[in-house]
Amino acid sequence: AGASTWTLKEIAGRFVELSSSAAAAALTLVFALVREAQEQKELVGWVTSMEDVFYPPDVAQIGIDLTALAVIRLPRSDSIPRAGEKLLRSGGFGVVVLDLGGGDISMPLQSRLTGLAHHHHTALICLTEKEQTMLSIGSLVSLRVHAVKRRAQENRFACVLNVVKDKRRGPSWTHEVFCSGPAGLC
Repeated sequence: AGASTWTLKEIAGRFVELSSSAAAAALTLVFALVREAQEQKELVGWVTSMEDVFYPPDVAQIGIDLTALAVIRLPRSDSIPRAGEKLLRSGGFGVVVLDLGGGDISMPLQSRLTGLAHHHHTALICLTEKEQTMLSIGSLVSLRVHAVKRRAQENRFACVLNVVKDKRRGPSWTHEVFCSGPAGLC
């Protein structure tokens, strides 16, 4: 019971934290929302550091239009939340992804981000690297999900979202998608 809960419609206007201890599952699940946003002609902003970014050929292979994805790469990872605030403040994005890694966001900035996401009905997704048992980046997070990947067959994987916190529904749902690994992965 969860296929209808991990959709752009369900997370629009919310402050979402998508954590994972291995980036592959989190990226697969967030790019499903990016693709959905692009299909709905929504702009997507992705803010990350200079050291870390997704692999564009893999993203293009799953149907993401890279020319329609605004990627902002910053030299300092602590600048990511403020850049996200500027994107949200513009009101022009359906999805804003902040690839925080192990970073954090101050409570005053979380409050502004939450208000802007709600006001503009924008899905604000913060990607974090942590174990499921670790604390969320803040109490203002409306939905905290943790992504894990498991091998289903030789070159097929299940990417599973486990809900840690959901202020709307309670942590009572999961979401699972099956996908193939990139070329050369066995």
